[in-house]
Amino acid sequence: MLSSTEATRRAPTVSPQVIEELRGVVGPEGILAGQETRVYECDAFTVARSQPEVVVLPRSTEQVQAILRIAHREGISVVPRGAGTGLSGGALALEGGIQVVLTRMNRILEVDLRNRTLLAEAGAVNMDLTRRVCDEGYHYAPDPSSQHVCTLGGNVAENSGGPHTLKYGVTVNHILGLELVLPTGEAVWLGGRGEDVEGLDLVGLTVGSEGTFGIVTQVCVRLVPTPQAYRTLLAIFPTVDQATSTVSDIIGAGIIPGALEMMDNLIIRAVEAAFHFGFPVDAGAVLICELDGLEAGLDALADRVRGLCKRNGASEIRSASEASERAALWKARKRGIGATGRLAPSCMTQDGVIPRTRLPEVLRKIAAIADEYGLRIANVFHAGDGNLHPVVLFDERDPDQLRRALAAGSAILEECVRQGGSITGEHGIGMEKMEHMSLVFSPQDLELMARVKAVFNPDGRLNPGKLFPTNKSCIELPPVRRGAVPL
Repeated sequence: MLSSTEATRRAPTVSPQVIEELRGVVGPEGILAGQETRVYECDAFTVARSQPEVVVLPRSTEQVQAILRIAHREGISVVPRGAGTGLSGGALALEGGIQVVLTRMNRILEVDLRNRTLLAEAGAVNMDLTRRVCDEGYHYAPDPSSQHVCTLGGNVAENSGGPHTLKYGVTVNHILGLELVLPTGEAVWLGGRGEDVEGLDLVGLTVGSEGTFGIVTQVCVRLVPTPQAYRTLLAIFPTVDQATSTVSDIIGAGIIPGALEMMDNLIIRAVEAAFHFGFPVDAGAVLICELDGLEAGLDALADRVRGLCKRNGASEIRSASEASERAALWKARKRGIGATGRLAPSCMTQDGVIPRTRLPEVLRKIAAIADEYGLRIANVFHAGDGNLHPVVLFDERDPDQLRRALAAGSAILEECVRQGGSITGEHGIGMEKMEHMSLVFSPQDLELMARVKAVFNPDGRLNPGKLFPTNKSCIELPPVRRGAVPL
């Protein structure tokens, strides 16, 4: 692992002259250097840290272009960053260099309700898009749990999802066009403002490229009408198996909820201690099932879901009768991972995907992995689309616990692939999962992807050390000792 101390000991790549030139681009209030950059040494994947030499905070596409021209001329690596909520180390400046933080480029530039589009800068906060248009009956559908702070550009980089993407799709399904600044400083517009654009789908190629193609500065998104009505149910189950079996039964019955989320007992207890929502702390698991659409027919659909829950042994089924109760329930769910701070000093959230029908056996396997490595693992996840978020609890100050946590995370991903799934649903590869890419891609696949990246980023100086295997772990630790005493 590159600690912040190791990062500062690297041979500097950004000279004082370049720092002054960058200061001339963004102004004295838009640049940080030396120890001032310490706050940017990691994202939400906190077990890996690497301090950038310089942090610049541009306010326009033109400033981003100027920064990249300077970096290109000097051969300096550049790493884009949004709010730093990423969970795979995608925003780490592994080679020091320049970090371009886009949070000051946060304007919503244009709203076109007749065509149901919105144009925003990359630093705009996800939730702000919906706030801007909600009074007119529209919203921006992708809703990561960090949507109150995460930025649109980061969502594009990772192809972020969220609870309601079960019905509405992930980020790529809602991006019509984007402005991309290439490593040379050239700005290009990919896609358009309408539903269909001729030629290759370069927008689809760029979304999910994790900042290795260029720096996204503006994004045109699709808006969708806000549903007329909701029915939000909380089903309480004695066991995880009963809850997961219900998920398959709901989807198998042809019902597509707006969201279908699960929390196990560890998460329930943490969330209840934090938010006092009224979750039963003795439950094995709970399902949150939200149905949306036209008012007519929703009650009948909710009754069908209740019947399926009861058939699988639900001990209680509650309904959010008021909008405030629904909002409180979603607040508790979306802050569930943060609430695990009550359970352990550190956590690492995995992001594997499996077929829905394999949920019972995979969750049993995760419990066995927890026992094997002497750790606690909580589960809160998008059950409807099989996107797991096992939360490995540990103390990163203890090298042995960190070692076991990383090994447990790897074992979970291997099991997901073994069950016919993949290694990420929305968090991206970053540096965390690079060495797991070979679990799902052949050497020929990886070579082809690297060649595509090289078309945009031929020198590899934009967000280096991400996405592709290096055969060298980003975190060097002694061998794992299994069966240690749990936290």
